[in-house]
Amino acid sequence: MILILLGPPGSGKGTQAKMLMQKYEIPQISTGDILRAEVKKGSELGMKAKEIMDSGGLVGDEIILGIIDSRIDEEDCKKGFILDGFPRTIAQADGLKELLEKKSLKLDKVINVEVNDEEVVKRISGRWTCKECEEIFNTYTKPEKEKGKCDKCSGELYQRDDQKEEIVRDRLKVYNEQTQPLIKYYKNEDNLVDIDGMLSINEVFEEVLKIL
Repeated sequence: MILILLGPPGSGKGTQAKMLMQKYEIPQISTGDILRAEVKKGSELGMKAKEIMDSGGLVGDEIILGIIDSRIDEEDCKKGFILDGFPRTIAQADGLKELLEKKSLKLDKVINVEVNDEEVVKRISGRWTCKECEEIFNTYTKPEKEKGKCDKCSGELYQRDDQKEEIVRDRLKVYNEQTQPLIKYYKNEDNLVDIDGMLSINEVFEEVLKIL
C-alpha cells in the first residue's frame, strides 16, 4: 500500500502517518524528519536545507526526489510506505509519478487533511519543547505549569525558528500557493479523499481507516 498524506503544517498528518504505520506495518517517510536528521549531522545537505527551512522556504525538488528515490528502495518499504509532507509541488508530484512508474509501483490513495489557517497558527506557534527531555507543550492546549520550565524535568523550554508565528504564516502562504494545486492534481488523478482535520485525532484516524 502506497499512501500520500496532504495537509498544511500542523494539520496532524504526521500523527496519522505514525498510527497508520503501526496498523499496516509500513514505514512513514517524512522528508522533514530526514532533512532534520541531516541538519543534526551537520552534513552539506543538512546545512543547505537548514538555511532554506529556517526562512520558511521549501527545499529544492532534486534534493527531495533523491532522498525519496533511495529511501523507498530500502527493505522496509517492500510492503509499501506512507509519504508525509511530500510531494509539496506539482513538479514533485510529476517527479514522484515518474519515480513510481520506473519502479513499477502504484500510488493507492492521497488523503488530504483539511484544517483552517488560524487553527494551524494556534497549533504550531503555541508549541514549546524541553531542551532536556524533549517533552512538548502548547500555550493553548497543554501549557506548562511554570512559565518556560518543563513539568517533567524542569528543563528550559524553547521554540524552533519555524514554529514562530511570523514563520508559520509564511509557511502557510507557501503551502497555499504551491501545495494547494496538488489537491486539484490528485483529484484529476481520481485518488484524492478529503478528511476533516478539525476532528479529534482518533476520529480522523477512523475516517482514514474507512477510506482504506
